[in-house]
Amino acid sequence: MTSTTHDLTHDTSFAALGVDEELVELLSHDGIVAPFPIQEMTIPDVLAGRDVCGRAKTGSGKTLAFGLPIIQRLTPARPKRPRALVLVPTRELANQVAGVLHPLAKSGGFSLVAVYGGVSMKRQIDRLDKGSEIVIATPGRLIDLMDRKKVRLDDVSMVSIDEADQMADMGFLPQVRRIMREVPVAHQTMLFSATLDGQVGALIREYMDDPVEHAVDDPTERIETMEHRFLKVHHMDKVKIAAAITASAGRTLVFVRTRFACDRVARDLRDHGVEAKAIHGDLHQSKREKALAGFSAGTTPVLVATNVAARGLHIDNVDIVLHYDPPEDPKTYLHRSGRTARAGESGLVVTLVEWDQVNEVIAIQRRAGLNVPIVKMFSNDERLADLTSWEPPPDMAPFDGDARRRPGSPRRRRR
Repeated sequence: MTSTTHDLTHDTSFAALGVDEELVELLSHDGIVAPFPIQEMTIPDVLAGRDVCGRAKTGSGKTLAFGLPIIQRLTPARPKRPRALVLVPTRELANQVAGVLHPLAKSGGFSLVAVYGGVSMKRQIDRLDKGSEIVIATPGRLIDLMDRKKVRLDDVSMVSIDEADQMADMGFLPQVRRIMREVPVAHQTMLFSATLDGQVGALIREYMDDPVEHAVDDPTERIETMEHRFLKVHHMDKVKIAAAITASAGRTLVFVRTRFACDRVARDLRDHGVEAKAIHGDLHQSKREKALAGFSAGTTPVLVATNVAARGLHIDNVDIVLHYDPPEDPKTYLHRSGRTARAGESGLVVTLVEWDQVNEVIAIQRRAGLNVPIVKMFSNDERLADLTSWEPPPDMAPFDGDARRRPGSPRRRRR
């Protein structure tokens, strides 16, 4: 497998990458004029028909990296026989990918359909019957449709597996393998993931033919553009502190560990005057979509989510990620935190640490390469109104020296 890493210094255009003029114009109308690094690296190889692995974090522009070449190389589909397949881990991501690619596909006279569980199959089946060229699917619903003979993969010539590491984390790889067995041997595969080792590496070896690997960033350097704050809080004061923090931002994404806590925290925040909605797996799909749409539009400033519900969410301009419940491990910390500081922008990540969670959080910091003081704070503290410009005292850092300090840990005062 050929491997390259982007140095983030190139300046090019979509046209120079080989993207058709009509697609370039559509992108330009939406204010998209320069490709992100992952797009610059992968699009020429995908257009050339090569299998491609792209390693980049969420928010790096992966949808257009595979979507533009797929649309450009499409041919008309027969009923129930799509020409391209995009596999995603969640229904939210399926809708988001469809939203990005629909106007581009329509410009070429092609159609697409997003298929996922939690909603009626009828509309999805009707779209397949009419001959959708692109199917964007979660694995479980796609297999259900395959078993019912409502879709066949015999004509699929391009497959993109998006957020493959999340597929692995959520236990979907057996379903992905079942689907890939139904795809013709002569097809092109694209795989995008935050990591390319472990189970994802096995998937690459099994289903990809001499792929070229492109990496935008080192997996250990995903916290560079984030400011990190760790607040030691009392359980009885926790909701008031969260409400004070969210009041200082346009959009705040709050993470909790359980579905029950998701509903409870959203309700408690509303009781404290914060317009907050919950999103988790037990909610009906229409409620999930409504909550996500309100948060994306800015009409709902606070979204409370579980880890699973938030996987794959692509939401721009998240000002603060608030770990209401500390994450269970460094990987979860990075994944949650990556909802802010997207595409090189800055962002604030705040973790609320109860008295009996301090040692657990220090262990996560050590393994994540952080060295940030855990500072006691109460809900009447004026610093909560602007945690970005406040820096905790360096001499309170949990580890001696600066060896564990990562870029992005407190070191400068913003004006």
